[in-house]
Amino acid sequence: MNPRLLLGRFTGLLLIWWAFSCHAAANSDVTLRVGVLQFGTVNWELDVIKARNLAQKRGLKFKVVPLASGDASTVALQGGAVDMVVSDWIWVTRQRAEGNNFTLVPYSNAVGNLTVKGDSAIRGVPDLKGKRIGISGGASDKGWLLLRAYAIKKHGIDLSTSARPVFAAPPLLNELALSGQVDAVLNVWHFDSRLEAKGMGPLIRLPEILAGLGIDKPIPLVGWVFREDFAAKNPDVMEKFFQASMEAKSLMATNDSEWERLKPLMRAEDNATFGALRNGYRSGIPQCLEADYLSNVGQVFKVLAESGGEKLVGKSRTLSDGTFWSGFKLPVCPKN
Repeated sequence: MNPRLLLGRFTGLLLIWWAFSCHAAANSDVTLRVGVLQFGTVNWELDVIKARNLAQKRGLKFKVVPLASGDASTVALQGGAVDMVVSDWIWVTRQRAEGNNFTLVPYSNAVGNLTVKGDSAIRGVPDLKGKRIGISGGASDKGWLLLRAYAIKKHGIDLSTSARPVFAAPPLLNELALSGQVDAVLNVWHFDSRLEAKGMGPLIRLPEILAGLGIDKPIPLVGWVFREDFAAKNPDVMEKFFQASMEAKSLMATNDSEWERLKPLMRAEDNATFGALRNGYRSGIPQCLEADYLSNVGQVFKVLAESGGEKLVGKSRTLSDGTFWSGFKLPVCPKN
């Protein structure tokens, strides 16, 4: 072979290797900043990642940035103070409809139920007429909107007028429920678990509500949210983080000793609460995605858009393309 041609090919290969090495080195210098509520349940998984060196063994550097509230987390993400937060796909699809390129990877299916006391006379949704229903998140709370849509479709009842909704923060709702100042409560999942530890139980669960609305398969509810352009620039960082996240979830799903280590972080006041929180978290771990999950999420979005209007979904009228990131996917659930 011509020596000059051979030298040219070698030089070309050397340049390709050099470019790849520089790209890898640049990405290895990226520290992923993950914004989380200071006492939020997301901290449990991140603690497992740190304690078990699940990021370190993959060469991933990440930093937990404590935040004060859910609104603060999305503000921090929009302002560039963090690279990733946990939020829901409604916020993401609303942002995409406004031209902002946020996207998400499923984090959890966990959600609160409509809960009542064990000795309550309320035995079904029709019994909620005239009753005080405590609701977290305000009039645009997703669980509340879905419950209202279910009650209208299945029982011809509009709970916004036939019941007495009471909106309050999650800790206060639990106090109101335990003291009997509300008759039923629709809270976020970990506060709901605390009520179950005190002897309260679900009147109706979200899967039953969704089934009544024509969606009979589980859907991801919240996810790791980040900018699509950040992911495009740092694909290996994202891959390493999600692999570490999935390994942490696997440990939390099967290893009870991992939970014993997490107990101080969970702030469970007794063993019943500890067990309810552990079981509630485990039940929300997404093991796989249904093949038609985007269609199911789209149906839920349509219900929420009709119930919550522009205040909830903004300019979006359908689930925006790219709401779920294509760069990392959970396995497809096997067919029954």
